[in-house]
Amino acid sequence: MDLATLLGLIGGMAFIAMAMVLGGGITMYMDVPSIFIVFVGSLFVVMMKFNLGQFLGAAKVAVKAFMFKLEKPEELIERVVQLADAARKGGFLALEEAEITNPFLQKAVNMLVDGHEQGVVKAALEKDIELTAERQTEGARIFRALGDVAPAMGMIGTLIGLVAMLANMDDPKAIGPAMSIALLTTLYGAMLANMVALPIADKLELRMGEERLNRTLILDAIMSIQDGQNPRIMQGLLENYLADAKRLREE
Repeated sequence: MDLATLLGLIGGMAFIAMAMVLGGGITMYMDVPSIFIVFVGSLFVVMMKFNLGQFLGAAKVAVKAFMFKLEKPEELIERVVQLADAARKGGFLALEEAEITNPFLQKAVNMLVDGHEQGVVKAALEKDIELTAERQTEGARIFRALGDVAPAMGMIGTLIGLVAMLANMDDPKAIGPAMSIALLTTLYGAMLANMVALPIADKLELRMGEERLNRTLILDAIMSIQDGQNPRIMQGLLENYLADAKRLREE
């Protein structure tokens, strides 16, 4: 569970709700037509930009913004150095019994155990990294599109409300509901875009970069193991993936 994403979302919504309550009650900020225009309308417009499979898969991708456990690079380095020691002492077949929780690392080790040539291993792992990044980028694009569309739908709702208000200037009772649509759709659009869609898109891109870094680290480690490189030398090279502060602590 990513606490930063969860706390940020809950905290932001809570303070907005508190402001609404202090401003006269939360019910005055609820308007069904505005909700349909912004939330439902935005989803259908975004659906137009992608195929149905991509759109429906966005919810699954969004889970990575909230529930995503990624190994720290220093933990990965420690693990692959252990694998390098085992391979140096007992050959690649010794890695077959190793307990590996990382699916990408497990795939790489299986290719070593199966005796594939280095070029084949490298090409397969690089293709895996590339295709995974494409899928994650696609998910982030959907939420960024939602962040672009929601304010525009809010503006459309505002125009609808203004037209309804101007058309009923002779009926004071109709002015209030029309004005609420005009204002609340803008509010809903801004909230959906800036408090939900765009933050999730940014978090997905952050996750994508972190996962790509880990997978590239694993690729370099596997190439070093296959070359028979000394585990200590390999560890020193892989520590370039660590931030400067962490490298200093390691030293």
